[in-house]
Amino acid sequence: MADPISQASTSLLTEHLRYHPLSLIDDIINSVNSLVYRAVSAVEAGLLSTPPAHLGFAKKAAVEKVKPPKDENGKPMFPEAKLEIENGVHQLETLLEATVDKDFDKLELYVLRNVLHIPSDLAPWVRLKHYENLDFTPSDDTPTPSTIQTLHSTLRETEKLQSALTHESARNKALLSHLRALLSPQPTSTSTPSPDDTSLSLSFLSASPLPAGASAPTPLTTAATFLTSQLPALRSLLTTLRPKISSVALPVVVSGVDEAGDREARNLYVETQTRRHLVRARGVEFTNEGEVRDGGWVGGGRGVEGVEVKALEEIVSGFEGAKRGRGGRDAMEEE
Repeated sequence: MADPISQASTSLLTEHLRYHPLSLIDDIINSVNSLVYRAVSAVEAGLLSTPPAHLGFAKKAAVEKVKPPKDENGKPMFPEAKLEIENGVHQLETLLEATVDKDFDKLELYVLRNVLHIPSDLAPWVRLKHYENLDFTPSDDTPTPSTIQTLHSTLRETEKLQSALTHESARNKALLSHLRALLSPQPTSTSTPSPDDTSLSLSFLSASPLPAGASAPTPLTTAATFLTSQLPALRSLLTTLRPKISSVALPVVVSGVDEAGDREARNLYVETQTRRHLVRARGVEFTNEGEVRDGGWVGGGRGVEGVEVKALEEIVSGFEGAKRGRGGRDAMEEE
């Protein structure tokens, strides 16, 4: 039994013959069909050119005792002859097409299974001429599925980064154009600016008070140059201070060693800040021992403004001056 038609055999034959095996069968069948059509056309032309009387139509009319009409020359006419010829030619063509299709389908199966066919167990051992001296051994740098996946991931991340950088570049360009517009000098206008005008101009930062034509550095350039010149001095000063900072650095307290001292220091700090707040906000007075003066609590009330305190001081001063004047008059009367 012949081997079934395999894809490997078909591919190998196509590569060797430079055309598909089935296309050869199709060309043969198309050529035979073309010959059939030409033969049918020749038969139809021959029958139509033959007089109907020679084809047996006169005998048929005599048997049927039908008198055919005659033409101008007196020859009998058979109008049904053309119709019968066309019908017979069509039946002949159909018969030939069916015969060709049936027989050449058998030819196609025979050729593909027995002629244009390579057994499946032989196909892996066939080497075509243009395959000679070819080395199919994979090299060391042959990509593997994992490396290809890694390259795909790298490509996706690179595209994301490129998109982000593109948006950032566009944003920076817009910002730079806006800043350049702010630094560009505005045209002088004699009209009074409107209070609703929110346009901002920073051209004074780069403007120079010198007259036109005078060469002088701009304020920003001068400031940048000065700061750049001071950097070495600041660096040397920082180098000098680093050893001193390390020598006077506060000792690091280990957690859990001096917790009682830290707690007392925090309590003292909280108490001091509380007293300071009470003195400033509530007007409470404390003694040197930390107790409220007069033993009472001064509750919160209306805040006393500085003007009221000054007026009270003036009133007290007036009372003291009047008391001193009265005492002087009494002494003069006693004398």
